[in-house]
Amino acid sequence: MRWVRFQAPDGTIGYGWVEGDRVGPVKGDPFDEYERGPLQWSLEEVRLLAPVLPRKVIGIGRNYPDHAREHGAEVPSVPIVFLKPPTAVIGPGETILLPPQSRQVEHEAELAVVIGRGGRWIPADQAWDAVWGYTAANDVTARDLQQRDLQWTRAKGFDTFCPLGPWVDTEFDPTEATVIGRVNGEVRQMGSTREMVFSIPQLIAFVSSFMRLEPGDVILTGTPAGVGPLRAGDVVEVEIEGLGVLRNPVAEERAMAR
Repeated sequence: MRWVRFQAPDGTIGYGWVEGDRVGPVKGDPFDEYERGPLQWSLEEVRLLAPVLPRKVIGIGRNYPDHAREHGAEVPSVPIVFLKPPTAVIGPGETILLPPQSRQVEHEAELAVVIGRGGRWIPADQAWDAVWGYTAANDVTARDLQQRDLQWTRAKGFDTFCPLGPWVDTEFDPTEATVIGRVNGEVRQMGSTREMVFSIPQLIAFVSSFMRLEPGDVILTGTPAGVGPLRAGDVVEVEIEGLGVLRNPVAEERAMAR
């Protein structure tokens, strides 16, 4: 099943489900008991929002060897974990804002895991049972600030720096998925999830060993090599083959013009 959050033509916002190019409403809790309504709108009639509103977004650094090498970094022996605030989350079609504090904002195409059944100390052999589904993500990063600061919070945490979407697919197979990053139609990143240093079950087990995972939390699984700059006027796409395409325009932040 493909889940969305959307704004209907009458302005109401809620969860829905997608089949083909049609959208239907969902009543209830998507992580517990719910009821699907009839497919009643086309995708063109609704506005898709971020498909989930996580309490926390957990990022994984350097989880693709080629990406670690392109930054002259060692491949980690344990997962590198960082957090992005919920205020960084935006949906498909929403604008990534380039902040005045940075001169080098870059895209990072990633597969995101959405937690459905949370907990602490989730064993790796039970980790698949904790997953609700998968979506595309862009771990937007102010690279110059990442290199300058002693930790990654500011570089990864600006508002709009975590696009998610277009939907969460609960039946997607993430074990050998192609991850593609494009800017203005040009392919910059292409890799497979089979290249990840740490698998999804390993990541869930590791993160839950020190942090309670909750329904709706998002784990970003890392990015392939090929990250690069974003400029005002660009359109950046993250495609997970078989899952969907997340597309976002890029603009300067107007509140503080450079």
